[in-house]
Amino acid sequence: MRTILLFLLFITTYITKAQSIKVPIDTTIVTNHSATIKGKTIPYKATVGFQPVWNEDGMPIASLSYTYYKRSDIKNDENRPLLISFNGGPGSASVWMHIAYTGPRILNIDEEGFPIQPYGIKSNPNSVLDVADIVFINPVNTGYSRRVPGKDGKLPEKKLFFGVNEDIKYLADWINTFVTRNNRWRSPKYLIGESYGTTRVSGLALELQNRQWMYLNGVILVSPTEIGFKFAGPVEIANRLPYFAAAAWYHKMLPPALQNKDLEEVLPEVEQYAIDELLPAIVKGGYLDQEKKEAVINKMAYYSGLSKRTIRQHNLEVPKSYFWKDLLRDKEGYTIGRLDSRYKGMDIKEAGDTPDYNSELTSWLHAFTPAINYYYQQELNFKTDLKYNMFGPVRPWDRSKNNYTGENLRKAMAMNANLHTMIQSGYYDGATTYFNAKYIMRQLNINGKLTDRLSFKGYRSGHMMYLRNEDLIQANEDIRAFITKSFAAIQKGSKY
Repeated sequence: MRTILLFLLFITTYITKAQSIKVPIDTTIVTNHSATIKGKTIPYKATVGFQPVWNEDGMPIASLSYTYYKRSDIKNDENRPLLISFNGGPGSASVWMHIAYTGPRILNIDEEGFPIQPYGIKSNPNSVLDVADIVFINPVNTGYSRRVPGKDGKLPEKKLFFGVNEDIKYLADWINTFVTRNNRWRSPKYLIGESYGTTRVSGLALELQNRQWMYLNGVILVSPTEIGFKFAGPVEIANRLPYFAAAAWYHKMLPPALQNKDLEEVLPEVEQYAIDELLPAIVKGGYLDQEKKEAVINKMAYYSGLSKRTIRQHNLEVPKSYFWKDLLRDKEGYTIGRLDSRYKGMDIKEAGDTPDYNSELTSWLHAFTPAINYYYQQELNFKTDLKYNMFGPVRPWDRSKNNYTGENLRKAMAMNANLHTMIQSGYYDGATTYFNAKYIMRQLNINGKLTDRLSFKGYRSGHMMYLRNEDLIQANEDIRAFITKSFAAIQKGSKY
């Protein structure tokens, strides 16, 4: 009987513990490391922290997990830049840029970015930690970040966090607290966001400036979304063609006259055609002269690797999803990736209009998921039963009130003469295409007065262009140059 009672007590205790996984609300774990970056040894502290989000009554309603890398051999950090990093989704953790781009440790992958085993982490000799401290932030329900229950045991409402405006507002408050706690108010400050993260940081630029009185030196948009600028219809359709050309060039599907040229020789030609001829043709719709329409079909086929029949059947409007399915259909029977069209997929049937799955994403999750879980536990000494949400539940996401964060970034740049913006895009990204990114840059510079503070960088890879080692090297160098240039300008004062 005594044995049975002890067993029942053990089971009850085990179940209670299993049901009591708690989210840390305000904690830090600090470890010391060093990295060799550009041939120089850089000592740094890594802080895995949780910092609360408070409501108006000063009560915690969420706890955000972050990882903060601070170079430890610099005593005076008043001129030391701080890079504040977000990924996108919405609902994506900060894992992608954290362990594949700017951080001191990166994935164990091959030179082109494909996963290899054993999965794990290696040093990043290209990290920008030599020139800037970095904090990677996970918004609510991503990574280890979670809502926290109140005194009544109930979780706060989702609508406080899951929307364009809500996301920007609470993150701006959180950043203010982080900067204050870590004594970084004097430091030059930069935001970097990827994909939906570009919507986030574009809005944060003005929110931090207007409501937190925190003025930034730079914003980096990696594979940007439309950030509120509207270009549906003919503009969006015409803008697809340069991406089609890039992906077709990579897979050797262009005619020899183009295929034998370098990619960066081909793309300007296609871009000019898309703007000067394709866009006006699409605008005319069914009233486009038939002879002219056939000439456009021929040219689109020439630049895209698609058949004239396919383009004709789609009335010049070939969806990107159909392109991913069709480009290699007759040659190899494979699909190509959405976020990175270098990747190939294999569908059950070669027939159809869209791929069965995103070939690039499944490949990435192979490498990222085990690596980030291993890294936190074994190298950063953070041990928990919390699940690391690569993609967290943040739906529904409210886009109804304000999805014009690009306009907010433009306002912030107009009001702050020291604010610079750089866009980084992969030519093979079919989700947020590089030519749409160029279009966004033009809309930011609608008055032509921001030219000196706007720049675009293109790379021969996809959405996460940093996975390819050659682009990892160059993209980090571009960030270094961007920080150096934008910070140097502040010595002249904030004036026009």
